[in-house]
Amino acid sequence: MSPIDEWRTKIDDVDKKLVELLNERARYADEIGKIKELLRMEAYSPEREQEVLRHVLSCNKGPLSDAALRRLFERIIDESRKLEREAMIERKKSSSQR
Repeated sequence: MSPIDEWRTKIDDVDKKLVELLNERARYADEIGKIKELLRMEAYSPEREQEVLRHVLSCNKGPLSDAALRRLFERIIDESRKLEREAMIERKKSSSQR
């Protein structure tokens, strides 16, 4: 196996872990959406999103720039917000059908 293939294998392993972690994060967002619906809270919380970004950037040790990490997490947060809203809609539907 060439050195490039070895590095690609390592990247593939990291990608697999990232997918697992992103799905775990998505499950948490789904649960948060259910709780927010129960509490009649809004799905969008700009304060919380800024808090997440501050936390993520404080963990950054590189080589990704803060700007790159911010762009990545803005997309992740967008997807989390979408999952929360979908969970809220589903909970609303199931509540109204009872």
